[in-house]
Amino acid sequence: MNAVDLIVAKRDGDELSDEQIIWFINGVTAGTIPAEQAAALLMAIVWRSLSARELATWTAAMIESGQRLDLSSLVRPTVDKHSTGGVGDKVSLVLCPLVAACGAAVPQLSGRGLGHTGGTLDKMEAIAGWRAELSYDQFLAQLGEVGAVIAAATADLAPADRVLYALRDVTGTVASIPLIASSIMSKKIAEGTAGLVLDVKFGSGAFLPDPAMGQELARTMVGLGHAHGVDTVALLTDMDQPLGLAAGNALEVAESVEALAGGGPADLVEVTLALAREMVDLAGLDADPAEVLASGRAMDAWRAMVAAQGGDPSAPLPVASEVDQWTAPASGIIGRIDALSVGVAAWRLGAGRARKEDDVSAVAGVKLRRVHGDRVAAGDVIAELHTDDPSRLPAAHEALSSALTVTDTSPEPRRLIASRITYA
Repeated sequence: MNAVDLIVAKRDGDELSDEQIIWFINGVTAGTIPAEQAAALLMAIVWRSLSARELATWTAAMIESGQRLDLSSLVRPTVDKHSTGGVGDKVSLVLCPLVAACGAAVPQLSGRGLGHTGGTLDKMEAIAGWRAELSYDQFLAQLGEVGAVIAAATADLAPADRVLYALRDVTGTVASIPLIASSIMSKKIAEGTAGLVLDVKFGSGAFLPDPAMGQELARTMVGLGHAHGVDTVALLTDMDQPLGLAAGNALEVAESVEALAGGGPADLVEVTLALAREMVDLAGLDADPAEVLASGRAMDAWRAMVAAQGGDPSAPLPVASEVDQWTAPASGIIGRIDALSVGVAAWRLGAGRARKEDDVSAVAGVKLRRVHGDRVAAGDVIAELHTDDPSRLPAAHEALSSALTVTDTSPEPRRLIASRITYA
């Protein structure tokens, strides 16, 4: 076989054979296929897509390119969650200890943020002493003892995806449903969980703004999960406006702890409980996540999870040295606060990265003081802008310049959960 034959076949709309796909994924993993040829095939897939059979084989080959974790020794049932990301999406920080407190083992292998979407590991690293890297033995032991782990994926987990994602990121080939689905699901299936709940976002701050594309991605990933023996359900959730009030690493940790303590923004709690109920159901547990959250047991699990990874759950979170204000330009009722604009502002303040190797600031971000449906007067504070570098403030304000919609009438209530997708 040679890569040119695969590129030409896919360019012309032909299906690749299972043998060709396996050969390509193995070659990418081993580094024997040049980057320019791999990128050319990825672009052909963006234009021509993959059939259901091709995608199944592609995903299976990515899983087989590395290690598949064995969680069968655990007494607790295993179930995980994956979000396609958004602005203020700190759900994992509340959800993992909550579902663990319900009796499950939640093996969450997470990533770092890029651009306007935050990364779970970046948020957790705002906690003094907390570490993301765990060995397999440490990972398994913590799952057994605490029931929840949020950690970085090892290099042995679907290594083909690491190579392909890096190429997609620099060649304009990210936005492909089959490539997105196989990237996410190869890692989640290799993680070894028996059940998986997907939080697929739509709206301006989402990876895929169009709800129809979100539906297609959700259906594709649910199908891949079931094809590989993982019970999978997806919820399509709103990311047209920020989730919660905070966008930024330490700010989001603080808001998560508030939710674990029985408070927190209503939208964050609603989405978290919806996902938790799906996870508890997949795990076959008789538990009410709302009752467990109110009882304080989820907070206990949070503290145990943080401490097990070297963090101090009682340590104060870092705070910014500069806090500026974003104010309402007119009086009325807030109809919308654009999620993408808030995410870009937080990124420009230092909360995000433009390249994977960039550092992020733990203290930078945006803290909303008014939200959808609130009545405001001109000059009222809509949000606080947090940073340690005041030179970043003008660019953040510029990002927010058209983020706010103020109207004379009350807007429709937000519908946070748009649909539920199961295997049919």
